[in-house]
Amino acid sequence: MAKLKLTLACIATDRSRPILDGRVEIEGCEIEPLNIEPEEIFRRALNEKAFHLTELSMGSHIVTTARGDAAYIGVPVFLSRVFRHSAMFVRTDRGIRSPADLAGRRIGVPEYQQTAGMWVRGILRDQYGVDTTKMTWFTGGQEKPGIAERIALDLPPHIDVRPIGPTETLNGLLAAGEIDAIFSPRPPSCFVQKTAPVDRLFSNYREAEMDYFRKTRFFPIMHTLAVRKDIAEAHPWLPAKLFAAFAKAKAMSLAELAQNNVLRVALPWVASWYEEARVLMGPNIWPYGFRENREEIAAMTRYAHADGLAARVVDPAELFHPSTLDLADAA
Repeated sequence: MAKLKLTLACIATDRSRPILDGRVEIEGCEIEPLNIEPEEIFRRALNEKAFHLTELSMGSHIVTTARGDAAYIGVPVFLSRVFRHSAMFVRTDRGIRSPADLAGRRIGVPEYQQTAGMWVRGILRDQYGVDTTKMTWFTGGQEKPGIAERIALDLPPHIDVRPIGPTETLNGLLAAGEIDAIFSPRPPSCFVQKTAPVDRLFSNYREAEMDYFRKTRFFPIMHTLAVRKDIAEAHPWLPAKLFAAFAKAKAMSLAELAQNNVLRVALPWVASWYEEARVLMGPNIWPYGFRENREEIAAMTRYAHADGLAARVVDPAELFHPSTLDLADAA
């Protein structure tokens, strides 16, 4: 039987490379890998349905699922997870010393629907009691002007989100003091180059993030694997095969972290840091599977509703193909 030929748009990481380079095959499939940066992947997937299989922003996936026009269905393979206390950059001349000091401030975010920003707002509400609906949100390119939301949003009137001007950048506004902070996964250049009074809100963000994990057991999910719905409907066996292959690829990558004879990652003491993470997080530091992550996904759907991004709180199971809901990967 001929193999199913599919395009896969996916960021090259230790977790995905075994799929992209062919070391791990997806049973019954012939993959055309497309290594593209996440912003382009998401825009093309959401606006053009450009890929059969794609890495997809969880924030955007929740938004499109809530409004009923999602072109993709998820597989609970979480290709990107990142703690986000490190993503809060603030002016140091505005009296912002703690999360509570962010109340009522002017905050820049590359996109209001960006999953990183959604997590930061959720953390501020849940952990620090900050009312994020009282903030004014400015959206646009961080370093390059002219970048807009990847899909149109229909926000309620009490959420104040304003696109910046066509020639402006968030970094420029922060450096000039026209906004008080930026929430972004990429450090603004005025912070990196030390050209403005800007610093991380959490200077010791690693300790803050570890403490957050101890309290919540959440390792914030950013991206999921997704299948275009017409492909999943035509080949209902496919989502489970994808889960099995990507779980195998992740297991290979994690096994490499423990190798000390020849370091597979150009980072000294990587094996000891991996073991330190296992002590804190358990044997499976990067779990795939719906049931293992259901509570965290439920928090994300709650955050999307509180942000005004989703008109309803999405049932987490709606986000994933039914055949994958009981699947789990081993540590």
